[in-house]
Amino acid sequence: MKSLTIKIDSIDKVKEFVNIINVFDGEFDLVSDRYVIDAKSIMGIFSLDISSPVRLDVHDEATFDEVAKALDKFKA
Repeated sequence: MKSLTIKIDSIDKVKEFVNIINVFDGEFDLVSDRYVIDAKSIMGIFSLDISSPVRLDVHDEATFDEVAKALDKFKA
């Protein structure tokens, strides 16, 4: 598993993030403090404190570089 820190601090950014992450197969988690949610779940993301950066865990390391590149604009 590899991780990167991202910032999705608006409704539009959350929608765009979910659209991008759903293109990829595999499992992705967003971690904020002690909460861990499925990164493909828009409702789950809204349950987090998105005013602060969150950690994206990419469970399939083979796709990490491609995912990181696709999400470049969200890096904190």
